[in-house]
Parts: sequence; C-alpha cells; structure tokens
Amino acid sequence: MKLEDDFKSFLVFLSLFDNTYSKNQQIIDSLGEDVSLKHFCKSKFDGILTKENLDKMKERADINRINNYYNNMLDSDIVLLTKFDKDYPEKLRDLPDAPFFLFCRGDLSLLNEKALAVVGTRKPTNYGRVVTNRIVGDVAREGVVIVSGLAYGVDSIAHRKCLEVGGKTIAVLGSGLNEIYPAEHISLAEEIAKKGLLVSEYSPNKKATKYSFPQRNRIIAGLSDGVLITEASIKSGTIHTKDYALDYGKNIYSVPGNIDSPLSELTNDIIKSSQAQLVTKASDILVDYNIVKGESGIKKAEKSSNYQLSIEESAIVNLLKDGMKEMDFLAKNSGLSISDLNSNLTMLEIRGIISRLPGSIVSLN
Repeated sequence: MKLEDDFKSFLVFLSLFDNTYSKNQQIIDSLGEDVSLKHFCKSKFDGILTKENLDKMKERADINRINNYYNNMLDSDIVLLTKFDKDYPEKLRDLPDAPFFLFCRGDLSLLNEKALAVVGTRKPTNYGRVVTNRIVGDVAREGVVIVSGLAYGVDSIAHRKCLEVGGKTIAVLGSGLNEIYPAEHISLAEEIAKKGLLVSEYSPNKKATKYSFPQRNRIIAGLSDGVLITEASIKSGTIHTKDYALDYGKNIYSVPGNIDSPLSELTNDIIKSSQAQLVTKASDILVDYNIVKGESGIKKAEKSSNYQLSIEESAIVNLLKDGMKEMDFLAKNSGLSISDLNSNLTMLEIRGIISRLPGSIVSLN
C-alpha cells in the first residue's frame, strides 16, 4: 500500500522518531498549511530541532523508506493512530501529556470502553496474587476492560486472570510492539493481541529503556476510569501510575494489606492519606462504574454450592461471600469455637474453596 496523502505520509514519517508530543506539534505548526516531506526538507526549525537532529530526520525523509516502514506495520497487524484520527481514544485526547502516536495491535474499540487499570509490585506475595486474581476476575466478568503494563507480578496476573474469565484486556508497553518486554511474556502478548489490545507510543522496533516505563504509566492511567493497586511498596514504580491518575482526576482504589509487610506500604499509605478508596471486593469498584449488581458474587456462590458443605462450613462460606474477612470476625459471627473454626477452615482450604492469607485473613477462592 502506498501513502498518497501528503499529510498522512508526513505523520507516518514523524512516527519514525520518538519525539515528544509538544515537539511533534511544534514541527507541524511550523510547517503551516504545507505539511509535507518536501516542505519539511526545506525548513530550518530554529529553536525546535537541533541541527544534528534535523539532519538525521532529513536523511530519512524518503517516501520509499516511509512506504516500506508503513507496509511492515500493516504486515505485523499494527495500526498507527495519531491525535488526528477518529479512533484515537477520547480519554487521552485532552490530556496535557497525551501521546502523539499510538501503535496498536488488536481490538481498537476497547480504547473507549469502561476500563480499570490494575497495577502493583513485580514480586507479589501469595496474598497479593489471591486478591488480584479475585478482584480482577470479578470486575472483568462484568465487562470492564482491564488495563495493565505486561510486567512481571501484578500486571501479568491481571492480564491472565482477565483472559481466563473471558474478559477484555489492554496491555500498554514500555517498548515497541515488535520488541516485547519482558521476553518471557511474548506468548501472553500474542494472546492479548488476539483477544484484547496491545498499545505502545513507541515505534515498533524501539527497545525498552528505564525511562520508557514511567512514561507508559501515564497512558495506563489515562486509558482507565480508575486505578486499582493491589500490592506495592513505597519505592514501587506503581507510584508513578498513582500520581498520573491523581493528576487526571481518576478514582484510585487500594487493597489494604499486612501492616508489617513492605509490599503493603504504598497501598496502606494511600488509604491512610485519603488518596485512595479502600476496597476488599469487586463491588466496591463496580458501584462507581454504575454496575451495582453483577454476577461475580453469584458465580462464587455457585462454585461453593458444587460441594456438599456441612452446616458449619456453610456458615463460614456465607460470611465470606461479600469479601475477605479476618479470623476474629469469623470467630465472632460463625458461632463456632476457635478449634472448630480452624478445623472447618482447614477442610475448606484442602478442597480449594477458601484461602488463608497473611494477617489472619480468610477469603473465598
């Protein structure tokens, strides 16, 4: 396919370079009404581009090179969106630091759906894994798109759980779409491209850098209607996503954790400082999405009803249906002695119905 339109071919040319949004806009504004390669090569861009960078760009201002680059994207099923395209997500369009380009593989319609970002530590505890799986699964079942960054830990757990329950997920990369990072997640990225959407602001062959991940976090926050942090330390890169979300006026949700765990420092701190809403179950989030009564609780009830439960076990399961509980709460409200409670919990855990988590927390699976 050949690029016939001067403006479109020039935008594709600009996407070869990882200029900032403002830099790209300055270049276009400087060209005036004649936004074309020919006019670009005759212009100086004083105060916008250094002579060195301008010379490098002019060396690559060849329509045949640009056509090959564009066709290679098409062959890889990559769609290039610019802020001038109708499919460019409205959630990003008016942000002060919006990406000028979005390279996408997958279902573009997801860009404008109700979405929840799920972020956190790259090394979650068992508690972090369980709560991420549970809340993400329940939210995704209700049709909310799950957005994350394809990283180790909470990110990949969120993507996988969403796909497992038949939900839709968007992975925002800190690299180009042909340079998946980490490499261990290439197969996960391929599954997301088929069933959801891969997004990057970087040209397809751009490798990840230590600066690209904090940058991509603003897109994660921007594409979402809210941000859920399930487990993270104070030093976690998650704090960047949280800060972007606050700047954009997004709702932030946080799962409380063990006060002695370093991986719960950030989640507990932002609850304490009122930056985030405390959540223990999906319905705490879904009510803000005007999804008041979902089916997630029903499905959990159906799962436990597939087992023959004793009267004591049923009492425990019923107390856990609306979210995880502390042992003290179960002891007080189940009518069981501590020894009977522990005995029944052990049997429920063996059968995979409940999980016991750090901090004397119990939850349904």
